[in-house]
Amino acid sequence: MAERKFNIYFSDFFDVAPETISDYGAFNVSLINDLPLFIDPFLLFNSEKEDYQKLHENMLAYVRFLKSKSKQSLPNGAIKNWFYFSEIKQNWLGYSKSGNNGRGLGSKFANSLKLNLTTVLANFGEEEKTGTHLEKLTLVKNGVGKDQISDFTCNLICGYLAEYTEKFALAHLPKNKLGKFSVAKVRFDMRTETWASKQFTLPKLGKDFVLLTPIDMLTKDEAWISYKGLVEDYSEVLASVDNDALRGKIDNYLVSQLPIEATQDEFSKTLEKVVAKYPELLDYYIRQKEKNGKGAKVQSAEKLAQASDLFLKQLKELVRRLDKTDFYDTEPSSFTEGLARIHFLRDVIEKQDGYKLFIVGGKPVRKEADLQIMFKLTWFASSFDSNAEVNNGRGPADFIVSYGSKDKTVIEMKLAGNTKLEQNLLKQAEIYVDASRATHPPIKAILCFTSAEIAKVNRLLTKHGLQGKKEIVLIDASKDKPSASRA
Repeated sequence: MAERKFNIYFSDFFDVAPETISDYGAFNVSLINDLPLFIDPFLLFNSEKEDYQKLHENMLAYVRFLKSKSKQSLPNGAIKNWFYFSEIKQNWLGYSKSGNNGRGLGSKFANSLKLNLTTVLANFGEEEKTGTHLEKLTLVKNGVGKDQISDFTCNLICGYLAEYTEKFALAHLPKNKLGKFSVAKVRFDMRTETWASKQFTLPKLGKDFVLLTPIDMLTKDEAWISYKGLVEDYSEVLASVDNDALRGKIDNYLVSQLPIEATQDEFSKTLEKVVAKYPELLDYYIRQKEKNGKGAKVQSAEKLAQASDLFLKQLKELVRRLDKTDFYDTEPSSFTEGLARIHFLRDVIEKQDGYKLFIVGGKPVRKEADLQIMFKLTWFASSFDSNAEVNNGRGPADFIVSYGSKDKTVIEMKLAGNTKLEQNLLKQAEIYVDASRATHPPIKAILCFTSAEIAKVNRLLTKHGLQGKKEIVLIDASKDKPSASRA
């Protein structure tokens, strides 16, 4: 069977060599679904490139402007214009539920930012112990994470990304794949206090444009400065407080607020109270991260290399192997197609050493989001209406595969290492079926990387009388396996 050409990445859709994109310094994004990569502002701050440093300073100047307005009672129009930011979906990065549509930064972010710039972040731009960092906005509360600060950063450097992409497009893409687009919020005029738009010639995808992002701006998982990092490094950060009296007060306050035998989640939430009462703690944390600034570049490079291996090289190889099966030529029924494709995937993993394609950096994939993105990017060639992370009101299912409104099947891709696997097996997919009015039983595929995980799943299936259900498929991704495993 001749190998087919599949459109997954920017290079595929625009007929340009992947090497040309990497040589330019950009990441070859998927144009099917966002990849979980993020712009880390610290990489701009710590860069030796003058244009990156200028970008960072311009971002900080804008936040200082917001701070100057935060004490005022502003009309809704001004708040929306200055504090609201839509997601820059055209860069195809971040956590989206389906395709490249994210949530953006609306009223909740705006109100929180406006309040915090007058309270816990009152010294923003006037720090004495450290430089000023955009990520400080995320350290106030657990749950304000990389996707939001990345969205904020992307909005503030959107003009740069458009110019960067335009330069590449004019040099390497044919004219019939380009279009002229007006990009909003390219530059903020401090004198008129307004955003200016500008027209660019950019890669055209349908009626929209695509933006490329430099690799050396990106990271995966957490930014160098993050709330999670503050939690993990708390003991070291507290020890670095050079004022004995202050260090004692912070420690005593934490102990007084912390529940006995606190969980990690309870510690994280309690630390929010500590930060609110002693915001200077943030500067000690940031000072430590600045001292180890070289590690940010090394860490992000390692993460990007692993992401490139998983989502580019290994995924492309998975598609190639699946194309040698009937994965892309199945019967027109959402249930039979979904189940057949899961079995083809299982056979490639178990019988053709495909398990190696789910190992990155010497370790198996441990994030279900990564597994689900890989599966999404192998499904795209279907003639069915297959939408990853479709949300019908009760939380997003991994996939809902449909052949018209009368034929729908929910597919859940799970890792055996998930601590909530039992709960998910019993309830989660059934809830999605009810919410989406699916017409078939939910298909549940479970990826196991060790014999212990296989035994664990089999015990759960036996316990709940689920052994033998054809819609529950175990995929044995362990190195040594005597035979294919299936439920």
